Amino acid sequence: MPGKGLEDIIAAETSVSDIDGKLGRLFYVGYDIHELVNSTFEEIVYLLHNLELPTKQQLEEITEQLTNERELDSFVEGLMPTMVEQTSPMSMLRTTVSAMSAHDPDGWDQSSDANYRKAMRLIARFPTVIAYFNRLRNNERVVKPNPKLSHAANLLWMLNDREPEEEIARILDICLVLHADHTMNASTFAARVAASTLADIHSATTAAIATLKGPLHGGANEAVMKILLDIGSIDRVEEVIKAKLGAKEKIMGFGHRVYKTEDPRATHLRELSERIGEMVGDTRWYEMSRKMEEVVMEEKGLYPNVDFYAASVYYSMGIPVDLFTPIFAASRVAGWTAHIREQYADNRLIRPESAYVGPPHRSYVPIDQRG
Repeated sequence: MPGKGLEDIIAAETSVSDIDGKLGRLFYVGYDIHELVNSTFEEIVYLLHNLELPTKQQLEEITEQLTNERELDSFVEGLMPTMVEQTSPMSMLRTTVSAMSAHDPDGWDQSSDANYRKAMRLIARFPTVIAYFNRLRNNERVVKPNPKLSHAANLLWMLNDREPEEEIARILDICLVLHADHTMNASTFAARVAASTLADIHSATTAAIATLKGPLHGGANEAVMKILLDIGSIDRVEEVIKAKLGAKEKIMGFGHRVYKTEDPRATHLRELSERIGEMVGDTRWYEMSRKMEEVVMEEKGLYPNVDFYAASVYYSMGIPVDLFTPIFAASRVAGWTAHIREQYADNRLIRPESAYVGPPHRSYVPIDQRG
């Protein structure tokens, strides 16, 4: 019988990414993530969608395409005040992406070329939507996209109304690279299930966001930061974490369904956490994270996953805690849309079987004969 939660079941063939869980390795289209951290997010977008790294000219072209698609249309802009009043950041993102389909320039064209353009628009506009929402809820002036800045730098520009330091923008760029795809995770699977019905790309992406919104998939980075903030100082880490573990509480940011050793993304995020802490003159979140990692390893033998050190990296950048998961989505949309397009290209409706565990066959009894 299949493992619970479809564990070890192959749900699709893909050329987008691969994992070696025993060795702790992640590959995008055959390239090791440890090498790809030397690239930019724009290069990764091209790689995931075209299955090759871009030439200089191809990189310039996709960068221009993404830059030109950053602006929101008036319809989506008009929704944002209501989103600010009524929704959380992830609910806003889910609803806004769904609404984007109503005024997409390619309409309901489901051709491969149209879906590629739609994918680029979605990737380009996620940061704009997130920043727009955050500025409005804080009663601040909305900052328009800056065409002179990279994808990562532009996101920080729109959030803060100032151009980020080059090294901080590069750190966010690496985070986006690390989060861009991760094989058949829950949100990617949801996207492919929706796409397999030939639902449009906005619907399939909305399904992915709705899945990421669940705390067992997205949100671990936010939970990690909340624990760090609650603990407050390094001298309390060991006591608090041991007490939580003793009470059988789950410590978010540790362990992974796939990796049996350290998540390769965590390796880089640990280094980034230390680096940005030193840059901003406050390394306590990194130091507390290191201590927490030591305690959890000693007590439970669990390695940190991608979410653990991402928390302190984002927080040290000044990103609000409840935007951690939306910004994760702003990266992962590159992978989601690549998987959706791959599903369209060689589609078969995803319809798994189920194992029935209810009562055996029974005879119907009319209502007036039931005791």
